[in-house]
Amino acid sequence: MTTARHPLLHAGPSVGFDQPFEMLAACHARMERSLDLLERLGRHLHDQGCDAQARSAAADVLRYFDIAAPLHHQDEELHLLPLLRAQGQAGLAARLRADHQVMEHDWARLRPDLLAIASGSLDAQVLAGAVARWTQFAALYRRHLAAEEARAFPAAGSGLTPPQLQAMGEEMAARRGAAPRR
Repeated sequence: MTTARHPLLHAGPSVGFDQPFEMLAACHARMERSLDLLERLGRHLHDQGCDAQARSAAADVLRYFDIAAPLHHQDEELHLLPLLRAQGQAGLAARLRADHQVMEHDWARLRPDLLAIASGSLDAQVLAGAVARWTQFAALYRRHLAAEEARAFPAAGSGLTPPQLQAMGEEMAARRGAAPRR
């Protein structure tokens, strides 16, 4: 039981896997927060150096893009992209898939910098180039998220029946070892 004296530390997302498109959008909000953190990390490193806050921020960004982002991409590739193709939106589906591939490649290039920061062993000579790569990574991700929210989610979600949405949510939850809310 939660009281005003002992509030919840973290309430979690307000949507569950029983609302798969809303869950994908909630993942986008978490991605945006991780991208913001990545960009703030660059400024922090420049101003404060590789201190405990920088190491913690790098670990948070690593955790998100190592664990949650690949699951999110998998959700989209198994559910969203086939729906788009079935609705004659093959070009959009191909563009989103290509974005995923570029983002995964770019993440593999960024990851070593963040591992170095998380371990406290960042080479100051590398920082300027790393921050530029982070900015490009964040810009691509933001363009991709905007395209999904403006075009892909509405197109793919239109006309789905409650049983189809339920099956989609159950598969997304199963990939994470979670049970959808009922």
